[in-house]
Amino acid sequence: MCKFPFANSGGELFCIFASMDAQHVNFSFKARYFKLGEITPQTKNIWLVCHGYGQLANYFLKNFNILDNGDNCVIAPEGLSRFYLNGFTGRVGATWMTKEERLSDIENQANYLNTIYQQEIGKNIYNAKITLFGFSQGVATISRWAMQKNLKFNRLVLWAGSIPPDLDFNFGKKKLEHVDTFFVYGNQDPYLDQKQIELQQQNFEKLSLTPTIKTFDGEHAIDAQTLIEINRN
Repeated sequence: MCKFPFANSGGELFCIFASMDAQHVNFSFKARYFKLGEITPQTKNIWLVCHGYGQLANYFLKNFNILDNGDNCVIAPEGLSRFYLNGFTGRVGATWMTKEERLSDIENQANYLNTIYQQEIGKNIYNAKITLFGFSQGVATISRWAMQKNLKFNRLVLWAGSIPPDLDFNFGKKKLEHVDTFFVYGNQDPYLDQKQIELQQQNFEKLSLTPTIKTFDGEHAIDAQTLIEINRN
């Protein structure tokens, strides 16, 4: 709607639109996550796993059923924005963020993941190894979250995705110095070509990391055998 219409000397109608500035508000937000197994004194490994674009946490978690042997607990957060994958009905997926309001999305997802961590692990006095795992779009999410100053973990698994260029690489060098890092992808992944792989290797160099690189015969997916191998490390 034209806020301030006016006409010039020739009778032509012009419009002046009022400027619009984005405003923000903080409020309580309820979000779900899923678990496979429980954290007990016998737990050897705790996995926090972030899914890829268009996935839901409960379905993504099924990829980790192979780890459900009493030794492991797998926690699957879910992207805070859900949408219909095709049209206006049917299957639903979730995303961690888009280019719109990206800084707010990054802040919100960090608060969400921190809350899950504190609820599930914060008071844990056991000696389980903690793994942060990201798949596809979840790689960027888990990489950013891993930079949280007081977040403690032992292993970082980056699977078929890209480290975001906005990381604080100097801080990352210190943060990941003693973290076991894995870079995993299928040798037929249509979303990860050689140029992208080389770019990730450059990012690892910026972080002074020499990750264990694991490939498997497959596409853009989670390979069960490779997952088992990483869990044994």
